[in-house]
Amino acid sequence: MIVIGGGIAGLATARELLRQGVSVTILERNRCGQESSWAGGGILSPLLPWDYSDPVTQLTQLSNCLYPGFIQALRAETGINPEFHASGMLVLSGSSSDPEKAAQQDARHRAAETWCARHDLAIRRVRSRQVVPVLARDEPALWLPEICQVRNPRLLQALVQAVEVNGGVIIEHADITSWKIAQGRVQSIGTRRGEEYTAASFIVTAGAWSRQLLREHALKLDIWPVRGQILLFKAQPDLLGAMVLQAPDNFYLIPRLDGYVLAGSTVEDTGFDKHTTASAREMLLSRTCALVPALTEEMLAGHWAGLRPGSPDNLPVIDSHPAISNLYLNSGHYRYGVTMAPGSARLVSNLILNKPQPLDIAPYRWPA
Repeated sequence: MIVIGGGIAGLATARELLRQGVSVTILERNRCGQESSWAGGGILSPLLPWDYSDPVTQLTQLSNCLYPGFIQALRAETGINPEFHASGMLVLSGSSSDPEKAAQQDARHRAAETWCARHDLAIRRVRSRQVVPVLARDEPALWLPEICQVRNPRLLQALVQAVEVNGGVIIEHADITSWKIAQGRVQSIGTRRGEEYTAASFIVTAGAWSRQLLREHALKLDIWPVRGQILLFKAQPDLLGAMVLQAPDNFYLIPRLDGYVLAGSTVEDTGFDKHTTASAREMLLSRTCALVPALTEEMLAGHWAGLRPGSPDNLPVIDSHPAISNLYLNSGHYRYGVTMAPGSARLVSNLILNKPQPLDIAPYRWPA
């Protein structure tokens, strides 16, 4: 089988198929693991999980169940530690002396608690400095101690190595430019360099580039690029100790085990432009310093951007093509490609191999 796209979705899909005994080649237009999968934060949860639809919840919960075994196997296969751990997430709600706003906040907290109880996710109300003492303000917050994170670049390194260790072939700088379709099947695909590839099945996992790559075969597929910019700070280990999310605009800080802290991220409709901008840098820096004064501009160690595969309601398409029997898609995860990776890989591989599914895959259909 051929997997087109070497980001988190493609690498996880390839590894899952290899695990099932299938021969797999990945074709990547640039280098594996260098686009939005690398650029993201690695929070293994929707930012405010109670604000999302049931299909998003079901897919993220499936992935959360698979992640511990997924990481354990990757570490055994490669020796690379992706730093998967439950750092917890503190959700800041802001404080208000206005009785009406305070009542609205209480209602939101009660709704979150109800959702968490229904989905068996630990949550409790705290004062923010109980969990993260270095915050500039002490305010009402929700503490979700079981929310995990992973260090994306290391996870991607592990997946690339695991694919190769398990017999997969990775071909980089293979930009697909043509499709040969006959009798309702993909016969072959061609690259810009003139190579032609044949396979029993083709799985597109090209993220923000999926619709562009499929051309007229995309049908009504609705996936588009959404730029996100992130800053990186180098601080002392344990400065934060937990992820911090500022609601409702979803600004977050993610501490790594070695003291690095990610601050992000923007949501920008800029097409396929992934340049960083001075305005985003200043905005993210200002918000970081206001939230945690100990994080200063002098600690700034990096600034980058990635292009998320935007999709309606954050719902990916994990399905076979409506008219081309050996063409499949696993793409459009928007902000949650890393979060949903193991679950999505399991669903698409089960679909290809005609195995039972752990959940209803109807919400992830290819729109025709």
